[in-house]
Amino acid sequence: MAGGGYGRYRAVIFAAMFVGYTLYYFNRKTFSFVMPAVMAEVPLGKDELGLITSSQSAAYAISKFISGVLSDQMSARWLFSSGLFMVGLVNVVFSWSSTVTAFAGLWFLNGLAQGLGWPPCGKILRKWFEPSQFGTWWAILSTSMNLAGGLGPIIAALVSLNYDWRTTLSFSGFLCLVVSFVCLILIKNEPADVGLPNIEPGAKKGKKGSSNDNSTLTELLLSPYLWVLSTGYLVVFGVKTCCTDWGQLFLIQERGQSMLVGSSYMSALEIGGLVGSIAAGYLSDRAVARVGLSSYGNPRHALLLSMMAGMCVSMFLFRVTVTGDSPKLWILTLGAVFGFSSYGPIALFGVIANESAPANLCGTSHAIVALMANVGGFLAGLPFSTIAKHYSWATAFWVAEITCTASTVAFFFLRNIRTKMGRVPKKAD
Repeated sequence: MAGGGYGRYRAVIFAAMFVGYTLYYFNRKTFSFVMPAVMAEVPLGKDELGLITSSQSAAYAISKFISGVLSDQMSARWLFSSGLFMVGLVNVVFSWSSTVTAFAGLWFLNGLAQGLGWPPCGKILRKWFEPSQFGTWWAILSTSMNLAGGLGPIIAALVSLNYDWRTTLSFSGFLCLVVSFVCLILIKNEPADVGLPNIEPGAKKGKKGSSNDNSTLTELLLSPYLWVLSTGYLVVFGVKTCCTDWGQLFLIQERGQSMLVGSSYMSALEIGGLVGSIAAGYLSDRAVARVGLSSYGNPRHALLLSMMAGMCVSMFLFRVTVTGDSPKLWILTLGAVFGFSSYGPIALFGVIANESAPANLCGTSHAIVALMANVGGFLAGLPFSTIAKHYSWATAFWVAEITCTASTVAFFFLRNIRTKMGRVPKKAD
């Protein structure tokens, strides 16, 4: 009865979100994919290119936070579909433009629309999947970014053989417009929308119809665990960004490796990250299935801490053991291990922030920790490169390594604090 109904709807809804978010990410990177062709037609210097890409990054960070809050207040399917429609519209208009001002302005709008994509996905996944399945499907959905990032340049290059960059952006934009309407039809916010019992029990109503089990924003913000998660996510995402942004330069400039080895290291890191994300979701779901979720501690913590420790060890070996004579296989192995160990926690922090929050504020909770991750990404930019400028890349990586180790140790000692955020009924506490 319900099992078959759930399975059918889950498959359709997940497929729609996967295709939709693949298009979200592809159209976030379309300018990067066609950049050489654009530069051949429109004179763009490094400053102009930086302005265009930075405008999108800033808008995306702001929009993703706002979208997380909005996903708790309005229909997630409408939010997801509207964002995809706007992304498509911006790409189409971008293909008609030819000035730096128009490019930067439109790419800022693209960043704003991009932020509407992921938070609704987390909300819908939590409504449709059991806690013991949530992490796995969250991780699989996140691979849509790897798919778009990996196939995107190839698709753009193939299209460019017969068409110009404007046609590429127009086509991808129109595809988003069409798929946005398909997503609006196929995606359902929760099982109750199609006559099935909700998986997550709804809030109990009081005498005056208020939701007694719903927490307020203040109660969420006063939850210490929210800030433990946020700090951990800031460090892990920042350290991961250090390695993805600067690891290649470290290998080339200070360890005497070739550009081929540097780029191969990056590829190995991303492949390891893809496997790590799925493994983290699946293995942590098995832990949840065994013991369930409670108000104190979280079954996912053991795997999270193990992977964070793996980050520290692989960074140490990367900094200390790699020389100009190191075997390429060893360097690629370190890259894959670091990718596996860093992308896993990134997936888990998002899952835990979502499932540990009250149902009425899970989007807001994820928005807060994701914003802190963006702060970590910023710290991995200019501050990190400034340390390398005044000292060395090895010193900068040592700082990141120590920071990651300290965060792992601190998280270990705090692993059994109250993890249920917001209001907890006295009986449960």
